[in-house]
Amino acid sequence: MKEITILWADDEIDLLKPNILFLESKGYKVITATNGQDAIDMVRSNNPDLVFLDEYMPGISGLQALEEIKASFPAIPVVMITKSEEENIMEEAIGSKISDYLIKPVHPKQILLSIKKSLENKKLITKKITSSYQSEFGKIGMAINSAVDFDDWTEVYRRLVYWEMELESSSDPGMNEVVAHQKQEANSEFAKFVKSNYASWFEENNSDKPVLSHNLFASTIIPLLEQPKKVVVILIDNLRYDQWKAILPDIREFYKVDREELYCSILPTSTQFARNAIFSGLMPWDIEKLYPQLWINDDEEGSKNPHEEELINKQLTRLGRSTQIYYEKVLHKKNGKKLSENISSVISNSLTVLVYNFVDMLSHARTEMDVIKELASNDAAYRSLTTSWFRHSYLLDLLKELASQDVRVVITSDHGSVRVDNPVKVVGDRNTTTNLRYKQGKNLNYNPKQVFEVRSPSKVHLPRTNVSSSYIFATGNDFFAYPNNYNYYANYYKNTFQHGGISLEEMLVPCIFLDPLK
Repeated sequence: MKEITILWADDEIDLLKPNILFLESKGYKVITATNGQDAIDMVRSNNPDLVFLDEYMPGISGLQALEEIKASFPAIPVVMITKSEEENIMEEAIGSKISDYLIKPVHPKQILLSIKKSLENKKLITKKITSSYQSEFGKIGMAINSAVDFDDWTEVYRRLVYWEMELESSSDPGMNEVVAHQKQEANSEFAKFVKSNYASWFEENNSDKPVLSHNLFASTIIPLLEQPKKVVVILIDNLRYDQWKAILPDIREFYKVDREELYCSILPTSTQFARNAIFSGLMPWDIEKLYPQLWINDDEEGSKNPHEEELINKQLTRLGRSTQIYYEKVLHKKNGKKLSENISSVISNSLTVLVYNFVDMLSHARTEMDVIKELASNDAAYRSLTTSWFRHSYLLDLLKELASQDVRVVITSDHGSVRVDNPVKVVGDRNTTTNLRYKQGKNLNYNPKQVFEVRSPSKVHLPRTNVSSSYIFATGNDFFAYPNNYNYYANYYKNTFQHGGISLEEMLVPCIFLDPLK
């Protein structure tokens, strides 16, 4: 193990000899300096692992030395030691990104604790997180095996995401593999649950059905319109629950979370079906019957969601609401900037609905661009990329402005996505849909054990392009590949993020209610 070197700079270093001997007895190498300039020079020549820096020294002060050390060696942790308890000195030191702050006289155990906090923090955190997850592992496994309804599965998914994100910061890759395996096990059982229960969720007298895409507006958004505050609904296409958790810290600076719910996306978990269902308040089959001019089938050319504003208005009319709405789809930075700059005209309406497509664009770009594949190589990196976008987006600026205007915000999505790695063979004719996680067609050939098949689409309120058309859905980490050019497609799409099928990540969608901080 590498010997840890500590530089201790103090003009009364002789008085600290007992502390230095104590550290040396613990295996640390201690080098000393008696003024700020010597401390700077010794950092440059010795590259210590940690610096103890006295605030009051002759010549260059501790704070001045701290500034120079951090300018050249920002990664070296510095612990400031001072006799003063003045608040401004503490604030200046903390603002210079010190690792710790100690008040004289310091004691050996206090010093040892500071060293562990500064140098072994990640190791200690990893040990604690690993130990905590190990004790939770069995409980989560039991929850997976005993889940009988949608609420049970939302609780399982919340716990898995929590531990996945906790272990992300640890230095134990083995535990990351364990939680990934447990999530895979959960997805396998969740697929069985969906296969057994999905069709029953469309029975009128079923009181155990979850909130589905086509119920979302009526059950969650419309009640908010009874209150005096303006409401802005922000739908971030393809936003998963873990991605929401990743951007939450930035939102908490100006909003408090009133409620955090998970609803269930309909199948297929794709924009064409799920988002049209949200905005219309109808299942796709019913949209096609009631408003055939507003439904575009899989085999038709063009955008699959060109009538969203009209569908929202029709839903409000059916619900007996005469609410004036503002709707906009934000497809690029220019749209977002203009929106945030004209917020007063936007929120003059009782209800504003905004659609942001960046996360979905990121998902597709990751499939097609090698550089994005490198940047988002796994779930943790995918979350990180989403967070980076959000922190530099006009959406964040918009949320800040909405908070200042005391506007209530609902953040949700239409579906999530799952990282796929297992190709499953399926054969279809030339009219079969191209989505990798679901297929619609009349001559589908597949192994029924590997999919969720829907031979009578009308039972789950899905349209069909042909009287004999059926649907199949991939589960877990599977994706569909044709036998022709099988190896090419299997390799090209492996380890990409896809949606349309059955998984916790795709179907359990966040719906967040935010109230501005006063």
